[in-house]
Amino acid sequence: MKKIIIALLIVSLAACNKNNDKADGYGNFEATEVTISAEANGKIEFLNLEEGTILEPNTTIGLIDTTQLYLNKQQLLASKTTVFSKSKNVLSQTNVLQEQLKTTLIEQKRVQNMYTENAATKRQVDEVEGKVNVLKEQIKSVGTQDAPILNEAKSIDVQIEKINDQIEKSKITNPIKGTVLAKYAEPNEITAFGKPLYKIADLSKMTLRVYFSETQLPSIKIGQEVTVSIDDKEGTKPYKGTISWISSSAEFTPKVIQTKEERVNLVYAAKVTVKNDGSLKIGMPAEVKL
Repeated sequence: MKKIIIALLIVSLAACNKNNDKADGYGNFEATEVTISAEANGKIEFLNLEEGTILEPNTTIGLIDTTQLYLNKQQLLASKTTVFSKSKNVLSQTNVLQEQLKTTLIEQKRVQNMYTENAATKRQVDEVEGKVNVLKEQIKSVGTQDAPILNEAKSIDVQIEKINDQIEKSKITNPIKGTVLAKYAEPNEITAFGKPLYKIADLSKMTLRVYFSETQLPSIKIGQEVTVSIDDKEGTKPYKGTISWISSSAEFTPKVIQTKEERVNLVYAAKVTVKNDGSLKIGMPAEVKL
């Protein structure tokens, strides 16, 4: 009889341990994948990356041919030089007229003084005044000729800035720190604007999309620390995780989760952020204990 009682206790403890080992949620790891595309058209001169390469942000890893852009820029610079030569000609004319006006004003003052002393006629005063007015109008006329030239120069500057931007975008610059997941292009291939070059994701922190039942919702909150486990050769490998997001609406349990009966239940999705030691991969299944 005593042996039977001991056996029942052992079975009961084993059942309790089994229930304690049961996870509170199941899911799969994911990461934010970013597809980097070309921002220019032309031949890829070089592309220094391979699948699995870890790239730093703001690192130039490739270049699309910029020969045509460079030649267009040189043509615009030559046009700008020509335009400024026209402006210099206008400026030279203005300077000549300004000197003539300066001399005429001196003459006008002298004639007016002579007229005051009755040494000059009214006609002479009117003539010199007319010369002053003519020169002033000529200076204004030359000034209006300079305005279109300056506007043309500004237009060329805008075109040059546009080409500089295109040249800058011909450099393939990695935007974020992460691991290259896929490579879609090779050097010497012809690419086009918007064509994918490679896919990258930051795997230093992984996100586990896990599902909880309605009855478990009161037990979870954003910022809560949980235990995440993955399959290991010795059983399971635990990680510390933090709940970063909880869905506000219910959905049917995904087919990859649990049994057919459990799949028809409504659950709430949540995201758990886990620091990756290199073992966690995209799509890997895991379980969560609260």
